[in-house]
Amino acid sequence: MNVRARWIAVTVSAAFVAVGRPAGAGLPENYLRRWDDPAVQKRMDDGIERNRKSDAVLRIVGPDGRPVAGAGVKITQKSHAFLFGCNIFVLGQMKEKNKAYEEAFLKLFNFATVPFYWAGTEPEQGKLRLAEGSSYFWRRPPPDRAVAFGKEHGLTLKGHPLLWHAHNPEWLPKDPGELKRLYHKRFREIADRYAKDIPIWDGVNESLVCPSHYPLFSAENRNDPPYVPWAFTEEQKVFRPENLLILNDVTSFNRPANDTNRFYRQCTRLLESGVPIEGIGFQFHYFSRKSLDGYLGGDRCDPATLLDTYELFAKLGLPLWVTEITIGSAGDDGLAIQARVVRDIYRLWFAAPKMAGITWWNLGDGTAHGNEGRAGGGLTDVDLNPKPAYKALDQRINHDWKTNLETKSDARGNVTFRGFHGSYEIRVTAGGKTKTFEMTVGANGPVKETLTMP
Repeated sequence: MNVRARWIAVTVSAAFVAVGRPAGAGLPENYLRRWDDPAVQKRMDDGIERNRKSDAVLRIVGPDGRPVAGAGVKITQKSHAFLFGCNIFVLGQMKEKNKAYEEAFLKLFNFATVPFYWAGTEPEQGKLRLAEGSSYFWRRPPPDRAVAFGKEHGLTLKGHPLLWHAHNPEWLPKDPGELKRLYHKRFREIADRYAKDIPIWDGVNESLVCPSHYPLFSAENRNDPPYVPWAFTEEQKVFRPENLLILNDVTSFNRPANDTNRFYRQCTRLLESGVPIEGIGFQFHYFSRKSLDGYLGGDRCDPATLLDTYELFAKLGLPLWVTEITIGSAGDDGLAIQARVVRDIYRLWFAAPKMAGITWWNLGDGTAHGNEGRAGGGLTDVDLNPKPAYKALDQRINHDWKTNLETKSDARGNVTFRGFHGSYEIRVTAGGKTKTFEMTVGANGPVKETLTMP
């Protein structure tokens, strides 16, 4: 069976599994009550309609400029403006499964996170590991490979991370001043090579859980680590104005929805101080069945509170991102639970104001870091066969959230529709002639286009 045929067969099987289980199989009653609440459902529907769609008016005219009534118009959305992503940490490392990995990735995602962990990009001091042909590191393909793949397939790329207290090489100095000097060098080298091709970066990662052994840690400023404003200021000096630098932090800061949220307070103080953070990232990891069950059955798993939190952060005026997601499929009813939670939580994130992108973490089982793989957090199994959660995302991204319709122009030659933000192909047929046009529906208000037929 060839790869394409295998995908068709397995996708049908996955769809059967997804629909063959009760919608709430294995999920706590309070989860179902909260997520199925009609008021919450309406809030998400309204958010998607308001934040992800815009009105468009097409005016079909002939070569003389007069309106063409009754023209056949086929409207096909070709791509999303919203960024649906995944890390691309095993690109080219799956041996005979490389093609299946790439196909599974590209079927869902237009956005890829590229690994820039310092230990993987400079394992030996002064010897950068960036180009194709560099030494092999599992889950650390050389960034040049990801850039080439992104260009080939039109992906938006994000670099992760520029500064983090973890996954650093052993040769780093303990002296804070010397470490900062090396960070200056690192920022400049990465920006010189990649700022043009990678527009988005995690400028600082997980500063609010920084351990005391990190040389830039400050016991007196746990809630406002001073290396954060320093890093963003220095990064801005070497990256392009069009690059977006994100402050990213851990899962717990998806709540609460008030100013007791440490992450919200940190972002607020940084912005008030003029520190150039340009985006806010929220992780969403549950690395075991036990931690996932605890979350789904607890008070924190409340869609109303999650929406309130994102609306609170949206008031800061910056784009929001869900940057890393692990929702596992291990354990009893694991596949059904993962599929239902993925379907629900992506819909909530897609509805949230200022949300710009969502990034699943590991596409396939067997590709996670260390014991994080025990969750079974891939959207596919170890052979890249799609799980029901993959099918659920395919339905959301490629069907529910794409605008495709066929209609006719009215007596004034007009076609009016409301579509999801993205690029479109418009195929118009009139008087025995057909012409194809391209257009974009964006977030900056109604779109008006005049399409002239031959």
